[in-house]
Amino acid sequence: MKHPYSNAPAYRRWSRAMGGVSREDVDPVVSFPFKISRSDNIVTAGSCFAQHIARYLTKAEFQHYVAEPAHPLLSPEIAEAHNYGMFSARYGNIYTSRQLLQLLERAYGKFTPEEDSWAHGDRFVDPFRPSINPDGFRTVEELRLDRDQHLTKVKLAIRRAKVFVFTLGLTETWSNKKDGSVYPVCPGVSGGVFDPDKYGLLNFSVNEVVADMKRAIRIMRAKNPKVRIILTVSPVPLAATAEDRHVLVSTTVSKARLRVAADILCQVLPDVHYFPSFEIITGQHSRGDYFDDTLRNVTDDGVEHVMSLFFRHATDQSSAPPIPRRKRSSIVARQDRQRQRVSEVLCDEAQLDVA
Repeated sequence: MKHPYSNAPAYRRWSRAMGGVSREDVDPVVSFPFKISRSDNIVTAGSCFAQHIARYLTKAEFQHYVAEPAHPLLSPEIAEAHNYGMFSARYGNIYTSRQLLQLLERAYGKFTPEEDSWAHGDRFVDPFRPSINPDGFRTVEELRLDRDQHLTKVKLAIRRAKVFVFTLGLTETWSNKKDGSVYPVCPGVSGGVFDPDKYGLLNFSVNEVVADMKRAIRIMRAKNPKVRIILTVSPVPLAATAEDRHVLVSTTVSKARLRVAADILCQVLPDVHYFPSFEIITGQHSRGDYFDDTLRNVTDDGVEHVMSLFFRHATDQSSAPPIPRRKRSSIVARQDRQRQRVSEVLCDEAQLDVA
């Protein structure tokens, strides 16, 4: 009598899908439930790795929808320095499910945080996007006006999105103990003053991530019922952990929780789908080559592997641009090249490592 593994296809067997396959040919996607065309508005948000997705979509002339563009008189250099076009709106890094949920609640008037500005030297920063202006704001009033405009653009992005791509990044975050506000970086690192009586560490469980994302998706679909959701998990390790344990252990726990949460969400919610960028970058096939010498920054080779599979499986093949495959070189030459080819991204969390 045959057992359930007797006629399993090659992609379900490690020896055939991974063991004898070159790094560049590993493809864990298998299939994707829908195709994105060039005319579809794609809205991006999430952690540092989500910036790579946005950049490649723009480079490939897909419709990476930017609801909050720079003023046309700003030079490209100044616009980039002020983080325009990095995501679909100028929200900076959204690391956690709770941060996404509260962004939407703030945009739609469902939540008003008690603390709306942090002092940073003689300037002020937005606690919820502290790195969005390289020099901060001159006054609190200027900050508030900029944020009001920003939240209006967030609503525009949600309303016009055909596809919403969100990269889950972290489970650790710091919150205001009084009203539950969560921040992209610990108070005192990029502005404000850390006060243990005022701020506390949160480390979300699988169930909490699932609950937050369900609420966030419910808010989005109340405004845009047909939006499709693509979830990814960032392969970038934690820059630092506030838990009293090794950062590698905290990274493993955090990514495991996020990956399980994403799997649950895809099973229980309609039109929510997962793309395995985490597995493509961190899987055994990469042999660590998709990280630079810091073991944290993803190299261009890694991003190109992810995006080539994204274009192959998740986009209309007639629109998908070819991404050139690089020839394999010697180990030393390849490592030297990768050290020189690490894509720059805004990463608020990286400040924890130098704080």
